[in-house]
Amino acid sequence: MRSSQPRVFFGTLVTLIAFAANSVLCRMALQQEALSPATFTGLRLLSGAVMLALLMGLRPQGWSQMRTHLSVSSACALLVYAAAFSYAYIVLDTGTGALIAFAAVQLSMIGGAVMAGARLTKQEWLGGVIAMGGLTWFLLPGATAPNPFGAVLMGISGLAWGVYSLKGGKSRNPVAATAGNFIVATVVALPVLFLLGDMGDISTNGAGLAIASGAVTSGLGYAIWYAVLPLMRPHIAAISQLSVPLIATLGGVLFVGETISLRFAIASLIVLGGLMLVVMNRRAVHKA
Repeated sequence: MRSSQPRVFFGTLVTLIAFAANSVLCRMALQQEALSPATFTGLRLLSGAVMLALLMGLRPQGWSQMRTHLSVSSACALLVYAAAFSYAYIVLDTGTGALIAFAAVQLSMIGGAVMAGARLTKQEWLGGVIAMGGLTWFLLPGATAPNPFGAVLMGISGLAWGVYSLKGGKSRNPVAATAGNFIVATVVALPVLFLLGDMGDISTNGAGLAIASGAVTSGLGYAIWYAVLPLMRPHIAAISQLSVPLIATLGGVLFVGETISLRFAIASLIVLGGLMLVVMNRRAVHKA
């Protein structure tokens, strides 16, 4: 097990940076008006589908596994996530979008577990209430409150990804399922986005950012994450993901020239602190 620790650490670090980079790349492309949200979404899904299909092609019977494990409903959830994500970042800062999306993902997964019959402890309920309270306070109208339309879209994006994650958690071959879902989502997305008439001009820089988001930080990122995930304890995997909004915020400061408001900093501490209570309690239950 010890021999695999450096690989797990490096793989985890790479994937967390990749997940945060999706926010940074999208924000960079839209801020520079290098391409429209619809074009970014289409190119991201298409390049992710190509990368994952190539990876599956290297496996024995890889392409047939994609057909076996894909889910149309999961592909639709993936499409909603990607489209709402892109349109939300027209008006949201990088860190703000990442925090809202991440909180929505985690809270939707907690809600999904409850609806599936799971019984939460007092600490888990407390953590969930604190996280929801911090997010609600952050979204209340004010001088530094995020754009409400963008916040709603990013919340929808996070909820869609939460649904996708809950369904994907039941898959016996997550990489094959992800590859198949990306392909189905792309087939559905491209004609829909074209009919919306928002494809716009495609610049070389914008296309590069979208393809990097799809092929590298999404496609390769998911593949590496699913490779290291079985080697990690569940609570460690959950705790490590708490860093994604913080990494995205740092990326927004370094690469997009954004600033961090006091309201955002306080909200981040409250939301992530509440989710930490949930995660740490799961660790205690796991040990017991």
